[in-house]
Amino acid sequence: MKVEASHVSAKEYITGLAASGRYHFTSAEARSALSVSAAAAKLALNRLSKQGAIASPARGFYVIIPPEYRSLGCLPADQFVPGLMERLGLSYYACLLSAAQYHGAAHHRPQEFQVMVPKSRRPIQCGAARVVFVARKRLEDVSVQEFNTPRGPIRVSTPEATAVDLAGYTHRAGGLGQVATILAELAEKIDPNKLAAAAKTAPIPWAQRLGYLLARVGAGEKTTPLKAYVRSHARDSTMLLNSARRGRARRDPDWKLYVNTRVQAEL
Repeated sequence: MKVEASHVSAKEYITGLAASGRYHFTSAEARSALSVSAAAAKLALNRLSKQGAIASPARGFYVIIPPEYRSLGCLPADQFVPGLMERLGLSYYACLLSAAQYHGAAHHRPQEFQVMVPKSRRPIQCGAARVVFVARKRLEDVSVQEFNTPRGPIRVSTPEATAVDLAGYTHRAGGLGQVATILAELAEKIDPNKLAAAAKTAPIPWAQRLGYLLARVGAGEKTTPLKAYVRSHARDSTMLLNSARRGRARRDPDWKLYVNTRVQAEL
């Protein structure tokens, strides 16, 4: 007697993935598992999406949404970003305000998840989860560490690398006041020698601003090796805030910096 081959349903497919601890898949993987045409696979996945069982943060990439995240309409960003970056073949790390949150130094919960990548990319919106990408030269040289999420590990810049990035991308972190506030909280986790090493992966003006800001929030004891690095490598004085005019700005000789704006941290 001939036995008909049974085909797994889309619902059974994602249930099996979740049971194995995997919460993301590609459209090609789904099509192969379901043994159907691309059109039929797309139709099945669209049905699951309308039911709130899955979501697609990027073309051809899907995440499975557990019941506890159905109201979010997606997995939290930190739970799918590693899988998406692997799928895209991109180096990355969680950065700036998102990294500060992992280190216990986010003054306010970030409204978006920030990811450093080698080249600019458009933001991603998946349900209520928003991911923004920031381009960084010499990304591979930046020190990172792994943190565990419910769906696996994620790469995050170290406290020292986070501090350097915050000084370089102040406009991405809510401005100088917000950066100073975060640095005040981050300072206790910063190793002075590692900070100077992290500064070497970035433009020298970042180190000049960072040193001033750390001293401004009472963490000057963390800056001795950084100050030595600035003194030996900074050829020119730079502005604390590039978008403001120099005017009659006071020059800080320790950091070769024109203090052309006021910095008010929430200490």
